[in-house]
Amino acid sequence: MNDIDEMALFRLGVLGPLTSRGELVRGELARLIRQIAQQEYAIPGSERRHISEKTLRAWYDLWRREGIAGLASKPRTDRGASKLSEAVQSAVLAAKRENPRRSIRQIRLLLEGTGVMPRDTLSRSAVHRLLKTHGLSRIAGPAVVADEKRSFVAEHAGSIWYGDVMHGPTLSLDGKRRKTYLVSLMDDASRLITHSAFCLSETALEIEGVLKQALLRRGLPGRLVVDNGSAYRSATLQGICARLSIRLIYCRPYQPTAKGKIERWHRTLREQFLAELDTTHIRDLNARLWAWIEKVYHCSQHSALGEYTPLSRYQRDLPRIRLLGPLAATLDELFWHRVKRLVRRDGTVSYEGKRFEVPYELTGQHVRLVVDPHTGAVMHVENEAGKTIGAATELDAIANSTRRRQRSQTEPATAGPATGPNLIEIAHRQQFPYTEE
Repeated sequence: MNDIDEMALFRLGVLGPLTSRGELVRGELARLIRQIAQQEYAIPGSERRHISEKTLRAWYDLWRREGIAGLASKPRTDRGASKLSEAVQSAVLAAKRENPRRSIRQIRLLLEGTGVMPRDTLSRSAVHRLLKTHGLSRIAGPAVVADEKRSFVAEHAGSIWYGDVMHGPTLSLDGKRRKTYLVSLMDDASRLITHSAFCLSETALEIEGVLKQALLRRGLPGRLVVDNGSAYRSATLQGICARLSIRLIYCRPYQPTAKGKIERWHRTLREQFLAELDTTHIRDLNARLWAWIEKVYHCSQHSALGEYTPLSRYQRDLPRIRLLGPLAATLDELFWHRVKRLVRRDGTVSYEGKRFEVPYELTGQHVRLVVDPHTGAVMHVENEAGKTIGAATELDAIANSTRRRQRSQTEPATAGPATGPNLIEIAHRQQFPYTEE
């Protein structure tokens, strides 16, 4: 399955306040575009911090016509070719490799100061393209701002989910004290916890694991509102949401009111669950958490729901909830990760401390190893276009000691009988003229 273009994910994130709405009333589009244009962004491959209203309107029109595919960066016709001289290219690459933290501006100043280039003659875009061609410039994640309001209430269950992480208790595991983190997803309209779990870290992998279980149990949300932390801004999470048509929205930094409902859930959990928890004798913390959620929290009346409990309010909207349907059979594939690897001379690649054999003809090439990060299984290898190009099996060095190897096809073949003059035979006859054949 192909990865989604990183620039498309950035642009979709910037357009979040527009794409997260349904129909816009007259004048609302222009107002929202003005608000988005006033924000600052970490624009991939650019030192600029603002995006013009004209550009935002063009992105929005592309998104409406073609979806996320319309937001992808268009390949340049001159990709791979540089207009810089060989000497200047070498100087630029040397400056960047010597200090990878040097910005394009610093590289330009350095080359001007050393006399390699006259002042104000080195194009910034030319330097950027050269660095990108050689893998020395990468796209950074988007800094996206959401337009979330404190008084907002979702129309029905499954419309909006909230995601957040809370610091949990410290437990004794295998003789060591380990801190836990509660990763939770909550439905806005019903306050139902679509899934929650205590984890030993708060990385993107744990968040994706909780999201996967929530999708299997409670269907697909229309929007997912999350924190602005780096774990939620990972390219893998953005790609999963884009493929499932889930609009990923980031809260404005330092505004806890944007997550008021899930913060209230954290308070309830502290007061009712953690207050009763005896952490000195608990091994399976999550089993107790899930039992408490299903038997206590989901079945208790909520002050914001009137006569409904979270479960009964969620069940009222079951006909409107978007189910996985046929996607359930391929859901695991949506959560697979791709890691770039160089195939060694012995036809192997490494992952998580283990070596895997791939087709030997890939030796010396860069490939993408497709892995299931939640099980640690290696599935296969892909090329840059996302096409499967072979299997990946764990290395069995003992079995390889008796395996018949394929001989190189470039070895010279043994010469057959001579059909014309032969220098060896001529020399033989000259040396031994009386020898009979």
